[in-house]
Amino acid sequence: MDGDIHDLVIAGSGVAGLSAAVYAARSDLEPLVLEGDEPGGQLTLTTDVENYLGFPEGVGGFELVQRGREQAARFGAEFQIAAIDAASLDDRPFELSLSTGERLRTRSLIVATGASARWVGADGEEQLMGNGLSTCATCDAAFHRGNDVLVVGGGDSAMEEALVLAKFADSVTVVHRRAELRASEIMARRARAHDAIEFRWNTELVELRGTPEDGVTGATLVAHPDGYPRENYEAGEDVEVLDVEVGGVFYAVGHVPNTTFLRETPVELDEDGHVRTVVTTTTTREGVFAAGDVMDRRYRQAITAAGTGARAALDAEEWLAEREVHGRIEAPA
Repeated sequence: MDGDIHDLVIAGSGVAGLSAAVYAARSDLEPLVLEGDEPGGQLTLTTDVENYLGFPEGVGGFELVQRGREQAARFGAEFQIAAIDAASLDDRPFELSLSTGERLRTRSLIVATGASARWVGADGEEQLMGNGLSTCATCDAAFHRGNDVLVVGGGDSAMEEALVLAKFADSVTVVHRRAELRASEIMARRARAHDAIEFRWNTELVELRGTPEDGVTGATLVAHPDGYPRENYEAGEDVEVLDVEVGGVFYAVGHVPNTTFLRETPVELDEDGHVRTVVTTTTTREGVFAAGDVMDRRYRQAITAAGTGARAALDAEEWLAEREVHGRIEAPA
């Protein structure tokens, strides 16, 4: 076990975690940032970010993350490539078991582990994610002016994505594996009423075509009148196969918060696994704070994640100062 007791550990190295690291390091908390098994988070899958303040010409997602990391390191943040496998948060200092096999102790913790977008398992999605395949219309819709695009999903998120895309694309086709939507009536009505939005019912995406250089150029869909056609397709049964030319595909089948390690702890999660916050970024366990997509089920934008990261660091700094633990004594649990 790491013999030191850290004042602050930040779990996650997306913009929320990096923003928290910048603020915490400037406050001399010497934060340790656990970068996770895939440093940088979802933003590294985004080719260009055009709506982040201060970059009028846009900035690559990977570049934005790298700049944030360099900024935090400049102020004294330390980094370690590791994820938290388990957390003991009943007593302080907290004890964290890492994916590297190490264990460390900390007086406070900021959870900024993000949420992972669900993928559908179509052939080609790994190569094309961030290159015409996206999970965020607000981030990437403007790149699809004049394109025909697909939205995969049938809930409120899919309707929101379709409506955003309809402002830019020539046509938007919602691909849903059933004959009825899961979306709320008001969102479904808005999408159905839009002239640029069409629906393909009982249909699923099985393949994406294109290259990382050229982006998405087409897709293969399968359809079956009874719904869930992929099951029939993979079983070799008779389905309708549709090859379509499209310039972009958007997945809107939900996000999974990366909070598995918190399930058996005093940190309360909602029904979908997002961290519940009590006041600003404070969780139901004193000394544990949350920032970014792991606690934000609504906005999920880089700039809002960065804002909550800054707030979490400020909240952690104040919490530590009130208990006079920073560099001196340990507070009772």
